[in-house]
Amino acid sequence: MKILLTGGGTGGHFYPLIAIAEKLNEIADKEKIIDLKLYYMADAPYDKRMLFENSITFVQIPAGKMRLYFSLRNFLDIFTTATGMFFGLLSMFFIYPDVVISKGGYAAFPAVFAAKLLRIPVIVHESDSYPGRLNIWTAKFAQKIAISWPEAIEYLPKEKTALTGQPIRKNILHGDGAGSHDFFKLNSDLPVILVLGGSQGAKTLNNIIIDTMPDLLSRYQIIHQTGINNIEDIKGRSKLVMENNPNITRYVPLPYLNNLATRMAAGAATLVISRAGSAIFEIASWGIPSIIIPITNSNGDHQRKNAYNYARSGACEVIDEANLTPHVLVSDIDNLMNNKEKLASMKQSALSFASPDAAEKIANEAIKIAQSHEEM
Repeated sequence: MKILLTGGGTGGHFYPLIAIAEKLNEIADKEKIIDLKLYYMADAPYDKRMLFENSITFVQIPAGKMRLYFSLRNFLDIFTTATGMFFGLLSMFFIYPDVVISKGGYAAFPAVFAAKLLRIPVIVHESDSYPGRLNIWTAKFAQKIAISWPEAIEYLPKEKTALTGQPIRKNILHGDGAGSHDFFKLNSDLPVILVLGGSQGAKTLNNIIIDTMPDLLSRYQIIHQTGINNIEDIKGRSKLVMENNPNITRYVPLPYLNNLATRMAAGAATLVISRAGSAIFEIASWGIPSIIIPITNSNGDHQRKNAYNYARSGACEVIDEANLTPHVLVSDIDNLMNNKEKLASMKQSALSFASPDAAEKIANEAIKIAQSHEEM
């Protein structure tokens, strides 16, 4: 049995595939499927360690981005895309998997294009309230479609679409409170704000945290995931802003959070500030109240839709970028931190919203389709 995973460009595409791979391996062990082979097809491995730990073979193919704005790279990427289609078809033919699971994103196009031509069954998973362009196209010939938000079904074939929720890796499905404050060298008596900017970091969130830092650190502690490319800049600016201020020890900037750091941060946090991507589902699984700040210009305005759809569950507050000022952010944080009943209610709403079995549902369907394909 061969199952090929594809999608990429961001952690929001890659890590849900890893969550599905974890469940595929678990099910194979449980049901004694001894010949399961997993592949990941994209232009870059994204996280080699995760691929190795889950026994996934990486298949590299070129992939060009389809930008909606003018760029000279659009012309160059026409050739990259054509090359990717050729090598994707060639690689897919020699692997000939029983099913392809696609998360979308530009890196998935060569794989799903090849699967379409070779009549290999495809499962699509869409993480956003408004589907990405590739997933809308792939959905037309996909055998099954899984969605994280019920609102996404408006744009997809209803007869083959199921609400599964978002696959989350088992190692970060829950926070770990034991020793979490010691892990970050923080005081267990002060509330902790966890700031998540996504796999690449978020310039807007980074800037607003720097602007509000002296005020917030007077009564809270902050764990700040800045993004790898932003860490040195943020470290330098935070030292400048907090010069001679003893509360600087309450601030922990990190380029990214590995599995252990993620669990510990979730265990320590009282409140999360985040973008409105797939991190919403991780925050929900941790049962942590949040303030969501969506990106203004996202495909189909999906981040804003994600944010307000989540807010309707009662688990978060939303601040639009147009309204984001230091005063507004600090005021919202203080209002929540001073309202224990509201925090408790938001925690329960987050846990009710979470879908911890999403990866298992998709993995079971993939194996079912793969077994049917093997028999053909």
